[in-house]
Amino acid sequence: MKRRTAMVTGGAQGIGFCISRTLLKDGWSVVMADIDAEAGSEAVARLRRGGPVAFVPTDVADDDSVKRAVQEMVRRFGRIDAVINNAGISAPYNGPVEKVTPDQWNRILGVNLTGTFLTTRHAASYLRKARGSIVNIASTRALQSEPNSEAYAASKGGLLALTHALAVSLGPAIRVNAICPGWIDVTGLKKRSLRRPATLSRADHAQHPVGRVGVPEDIAAAVRFLVGPESGFITGQNLVIDGGMTRRMIYVE
Repeated sequence: MKRRTAMVTGGAQGIGFCISRTLLKDGWSVVMADIDAEAGSEAVARLRRGGPVAFVPTDVADDDSVKRAVQEMVRRFGRIDAVINNAGISAPYNGPVEKVTPDQWNRILGVNLTGTFLTTRHAASYLRKARGSIVNIASTRALQSEPNSEAYAASKGGLLALTHALAVSLGPAIRVNAICPGWIDVTGLKKRSLRRPATLSRADHAQHPVGRVGVPEDIAAAVRFLVGPESGFITGQNLVIDGGMTRRMIYVE
């Protein structure tokens, strides 16, 4: 049986790196489509002993770049069984809405939302042939907000809507689901030049009903499930993985 093959956008650092590593451990071949060449080179060096892995420089907001990445993946591995749309601009704050420029707005939506549309557009025919699946990494900020995060919230909220729309359009051959991570500490999985020790306090952990801040493995485990056969009856859904924070009522004293 040929190895299943996954594309992980933004797969060279943070949650994406952990997803790539987890799928490799499970016997998948992995293509990390990432805009950061330095991070991509480091990631391949760290992961190559785990199985067939490749880095393809990709700007997910650029249609031609995504098309080339998908073509390169098919050239190397001959198939696409899963796409994990993880690439995103992670800084949620843009300042007061009156000061957000159209360029700032469009860049965040281009990467966080349009990027998922583009990868799906170019990979769909291969996923259909493999009866594969798509997992979109959204955010709990699709469900609740802090001030001055309109572009980010809109991009992640749009990603949830795109998820159920694609599930209906692409089924039954392709399943499409989303994950909304909460606070996930990725400090240990950044590229070497950005890696710093975690600086989490007791209060950071305590505000989560489970008693701790999340780790990338929490998200990777869910991706493993959603691309596997055990989730064959699940599509169009959003799995919130946040240690219970979105269920906790907070009062100002």
